[in-house]
Amino acid sequence: MTTTPVPTGDDVGVDTPEPAPSRRRRLRAPRNTLTPGAGLGLGIAMLWFSLLVLLPLAAIVARAAAGGWSNYWAVVRDDQTWAAVTLTVSQAALVTVANIIVGTIIAWVLVRDRFWGRSLLGVIIDVPFALPTIVAGLVLLSLYGPNSPIGVHWALTPNAVFLAFAFVTLPFVVRTVQPVLEELDVDVEEAAASLGASRLTILRRIVLPSLVPAIAAGAALSFARAISEYGSLVLLSGNRPFETEVVSVRVLSFIENGSNASAAAVASMMLAVALVVIIALDIVQRRVARHG
Repeated sequence: MTTTPVPTGDDVGVDTPEPAPSRRRRLRAPRNTLTPGAGLGLGIAMLWFSLLVLLPLAAIVARAAAGGWSNYWAVVRDDQTWAAVTLTVSQAALVTVANIIVGTIIAWVLVRDRFWGRSLLGVIIDVPFALPTIVAGLVLLSLYGPNSPIGVHWALTPNAVFLAFAFVTLPFVVRTVQPVLEELDVDVEEAAASLGASRLTILRRIVLPSLVPAIAAGAALSFARAISEYGSLVLLSGNRPFETEVVSVRVLSFIENGSNASAAAVASMMLAVALVVIIALDIVQRRVARHG
């Protein structure tokens, strides 16, 4: 009796599947390699980034060092400069904390709740983006100035700095948290609730780990925007030395007096503060994203 051999994959023209590990090795792209198109795009991006960011920042640092380290430390340790830096950084930090709380709540309301005027509220949130800052200062002055219709006279006081910072930075946390909330799977929260988890537990264990990277990104944008604010404070704060003068006004006063090296020294110090805060928030964002 003769036996007919069973045709293999090669005999019938069908490829025999490779083992999974060998397929992965063949399909895996080499590390640290760029296609010609990707390399060109990266080169254009780095050139544009260098022209707009790296070179100007390097010029500021070089200008600050041009006057010598003795002049640099004299400017940094100056009482009026230090008062402006302290006021700016402290108020920016307070506004950032307020934006983290209030901005997250606003984003939650816009995404999870349905009510009349919801779309209008979403549009109003973006008004500080479009409104010129000097106009924002005039609006705030009309409401919180000497003739305040609501009886809150915060103009020409340190509270005016907080108001101006809060106004111009309001949208940042809202707009970074809102898209993440829209992508969250509500079924996961409902499943956790059906298993007996409380609302606080769901918020702490499910919702917040997903939101923390977006909150950190919005907080970094909020802080960086606040410490650079100038236009809305011109009318509202009064720019009083040791009381309501912020860093941007202090830098302008140095420039008007012809001391560009001193202005660059203050600017470089604020650049260092902004970088420290942004890097710290980025580390928090990455760690939460990694463990989340």
